[in-house]
Amino acid sequence: MRGIRNIYHHSYTFSFLLVFFVLILFHPALSTDVNILSSTESLTISNNRTIVSRGEVFELGFFKPSARSRWYLGIWYKKVAQRTYAWFANRDNPLSTSIGTLKIFNMNLVLLDHSNNSVWSTNLSKGNVRAPVVAELRPNGNFVMRYFNNDDPSGFLWQSFDFPTDTLLPGMKLDFEKHRSGPWDGYQFSGIPEDRNLNYMVYNFTESSEEVSYTFLMTNQSIYSRLTVSSSGDFQRYTWNPPSWGWSEFWTSPTDECDLYQRCGPYTYCDVNTSPVCNCLGGFDPKNPKQWDLRDRSGGCVRTQLKCSGDGFLRLKNMKLPDTMTAIVDRVIGLKKCEERCRRDCNCTAYANMDVRSGVGCVMWSGVPVDIRNYAVGGQDLYVRLDAADLGAHKNRNRNKIIIGWSTGVSFILLMSLITLYFWKRRQKRARALATPIAIGTTLITSTFFDFRNQEYLINGMVVPRKRHFSGENDIEDLELPLMEFEAIVTATDNFSDCNKLGEGGFGIVYKGRLPDGQEIAVKRLSQMSAQGTNEFMNEVRLIAKLQHINLVRLLGCCVDDGEKILVYEYLENLSLDSHLFDKTQSSKLNWQMRYDITNGIARGLLYLHQDSRCRIIHRDLKASNILLDKDMTPKISDFGMARIFGRDETEANTRKVVGTYGYMSPEYAMDGIFSMKSDVFSFGVLLLEIISGKRNKGFYNLDRDLNLLGCVWRNWKEGRGLEIVDPVIRDFSPTFIPYEILRCIQIGLLCVQERADDRPMMSSVVLMLGSEVVAIPYPKPPGYCVGRNSVQDDSSSTTRCDYETSMVNQITMSVIDAR
Repeated sequence: MRGIRNIYHHSYTFSFLLVFFVLILFHPALSTDVNILSSTESLTISNNRTIVSRGEVFELGFFKPSARSRWYLGIWYKKVAQRTYAWFANRDNPLSTSIGTLKIFNMNLVLLDHSNNSVWSTNLSKGNVRAPVVAELRPNGNFVMRYFNNDDPSGFLWQSFDFPTDTLLPGMKLDFEKHRSGPWDGYQFSGIPEDRNLNYMVYNFTESSEEVSYTFLMTNQSIYSRLTVSSSGDFQRYTWNPPSWGWSEFWTSPTDECDLYQRCGPYTYCDVNTSPVCNCLGGFDPKNPKQWDLRDRSGGCVRTQLKCSGDGFLRLKNMKLPDTMTAIVDRVIGLKKCEERCRRDCNCTAYANMDVRSGVGCVMWSGVPVDIRNYAVGGQDLYVRLDAADLGAHKNRNRNKIIIGWSTGVSFILLMSLITLYFWKRRQKRARALATPIAIGTTLITSTFFDFRNQEYLINGMVVPRKRHFSGENDIEDLELPLMEFEAIVTATDNFSDCNKLGEGGFGIVYKGRLPDGQEIAVKRLSQMSAQGTNEFMNEVRLIAKLQHINLVRLLGCCVDDGEKILVYEYLENLSLDSHLFDKTQSSKLNWQMRYDITNGIARGLLYLHQDSRCRIIHRDLKASNILLDKDMTPKISDFGMARIFGRDETEANTRKVVGTYGYMSPEYAMDGIFSMKSDVFSFGVLLLEIISGKRNKGFYNLDRDLNLLGCVWRNWKEGRGLEIVDPVIRDFSPTFIPYEILRCIQIGLLCVQERADDRPMMSSVVLMLGSEVVAIPYPKPPGYCVGRNSVQDDSSSTTRCDYETSMVNQITMSVIDAR
């Protein structure tokens, strides 16, 4: 009997195991995979269950945004501290109560509300039931429905990647039929040059009879990237590199006015580095010259009537190609054949290469080329059809420009050598004579600043001849002054009415004005008692007239008349940064994203001054009150009265005339008069920390007796409490608050204010660190220079030491002149 019982027992066990394995095989509901929802399971708000992808990058479940009372089903990044959603199921139809169920019913995913009504469904026709159906959250964030025994993507019954919301994930396809990205050039879209040469990301563009789509994939799976569309319609690419806290904005569009569709008229191109931004294509002329001169360039440009036979093509470099609505594509022929075909077709107005990698493929435009822009780096070549005569004239102009450029350069070097030798020999003899005042009419001007044999100014409506300008600190250089009549400025400002007063500084008053054509202007009227003499005034004109950048203020004109020194700028609606940053009412309007964008804009403007402009410029007075904001809160660096030109091989200079604003000046400049690009970097670092904290470096006070803001930031950052110095407005109330991004910016700011100039980064490195989360940031050394109040008692434990102390808290620019 015992043997029979053992046989019976083993048979029962075997039968049970067989039934169990059969159930496991044919009923995936018993699977313990957390990334799969079977046909017999459900997700509810009450059971708080979620589906997690393999690798635990993504998570699907119910959630309720903190500011709302409704529930949603969606997918978010599981490992990112700041909750970031990648997909919504019921975005347009949220659940009104905390009762909701997701399950598989009749071969469909359905979301039911508290009344068991469907608020969202995959809406698939039932079809043939070949096997049980499951829903799976894939490692790439794709939520799919499939037969449980078919893992092939081509066999998916439904997938969330086909129904994106506001986010494009790696592997998700995007239809680019109506997206303003420029044609695909083989590497990227020509309208998005920032995406090129990313070693952790690859792109794929598919064009066939079935689809036209774009996808991107990550070669480094530890780095996350997503492309989003904001509520305002902007495209933004974010990256996140574990173990960071939040996202870093890598690229956004539009970034400037040239990113707006068809910003300029026909046969034009847009370039943010010119003013105005609209320019005629080479060989074309303004259709309406008068409107063009008045900065109304919507009419575009025209060219000589084409003869077809004998026409040629002008090569334009670094262009975003025109709108391709009127384009014809041939994928087989190369660039040479493309030119021949376009030349034979009298309707062909331009052509370009389709694939810049292989040189194969031809794009030809048969209509008017529109929506073109120029990049400093990026874009591709565009060949525009011109009449042979226009083409020859254009080539001759370019040739003449080259010849004139070389001739001018050689002549300038010889002239500079002669003038330098002359002044070197005569400097001692003329030292006293140059300090003698010269009177012209009622105007008294000191010859230390001017040599009237080589100058011209508008005095009492009369032009005094000018050829060259000499300053004790600046090189001799040609001046091109946009002169304006004093009477016109008086009329524009309503006789400098107090009602038009925008602000007042150490150099005088700034007024709002309006020209007869309706253009609004800002008029900077220097006080006759101002510390800024005519020398500094002419220096500002000479510098700013040459500089063209979206983050630099634009000079419209100037006037020197009977003791008056006036600068006329573009009017910027939102005034200066300090009026927003340090005002309790206004600062609440500056969320973190706005402050971050302002910081990036200032950095790019400073980089242009240091490295990308025609002459290297050291600003020497960078501060919050010298950052102006336009209607879109785009920052523009202003006030170049104290700026200096550096040669390309110069690294630093020394001056006995220390100018700038205490609290922003670097230690080597304030103490020893040594200034360089790193002096501006220090000022930028102070400004960055002020933007983050909402507090001035000067006049700073807290209960821990920190002498200034820099000392406070350094102490908190070292103790791991960096976020405590953040402006409470953005720390507690800003929806764009990103802790990790702010901590990175604090570290960058501390790098910029290090004691030794050699330890501070160049602005090119600063811009790179601000714009990329994957760039490593060095560990900063203590800030070596503090300006602030005397502490009540000495704090021997402090890690910072004040080399200069003052109780002054005003923000007026100071000049300290040593005796000669």
